[in-house]
Amino acid sequence: MKMVGAQVATARVANGMTQRTFAEALHMDEETVASIEQGRRVLMPNVAEKMDRVLGLPGILTVASNRLPEVDTIPAWAEEYMEREAEALALSWYNTLTVPGLLQTENYARAVLSCHVPFIGLAKIELQTAHRIQRQKILTRPVPPTLSFIISETALRDRIGGDAVYYEQLRHLHTCADFPTISLQVLPLGITAHAGLAGPFTLLETPEFQHLAYAETQRGSFLVRDPNEVSILSQKYAMLRSQALNFAETKDLLDRLLGES
Repeated sequence: MKMVGAQVATARVANGMTQRTFAEALHMDEETVASIEQGRRVLMPNVAEKMDRVLGLPGILTVASNRLPEVDTIPAWAEEYMEREAEALALSWYNTLTVPGLLQTENYARAVLSCHVPFIGLAKIELQTAHRIQRQKILTRPVPPTLSFIISETALRDRIGGDAVYYEQLRHLHTCADFPTISLQVLPLGITAHAGLAGPFTLLETPEFQHLAYAETQRGSFLVRDPNEVSILSQKYAMLRSQALNFAETKDLLDRLLGES
């Protein structure tokens, strides 16, 4: 990342542009340009293409961004979603096997990341754990996003990290359920049909009122912009809300699980 950032800065200076004039030509924030040049932000391929055009380069930055190795904290394929998440007006999150990242305790997040196969090493686990907890700052923004979470009961039954981590996470969810901007529901075990069999996904509304969706696979992820596809996932989410426990029933379930300690 630092090498690619240095290439961007060198090309910009060679063209006699300041970071401000460069950012204006790209229709981006100056801080974003600075972060890319300093190696703090991944240069996404679509941004690299715009930079190549503005700087008159024959695809040099585009090639560099496409060959950029996975970074320690955020995989390149998730970078755009993370940016969208940080500024979102609303998020609707359906998770099947783990507690959603925005509701994870630090110890639970570390335990989940430690399950990665092949093992990624303690240093990388700590970096990714810190980044995941950093993302939770959106919960305490002056005007937080409206948040809806549907979590499969499976995620609340698995004791990832052991009993101490498990009960700490349950207590945290119980507290989060009382936040005025958070709607928390559990999809119970044993139901005969539900709309989430194809896997987890997230719905997102941007400050420009654009509706997007996001989903992860074992080895990547994709951001969905097509209105028709986003509409289908929105319909699935609406059905899941009707099939999940209501708010009071969800808190009762958390109380029962906590009572088993």
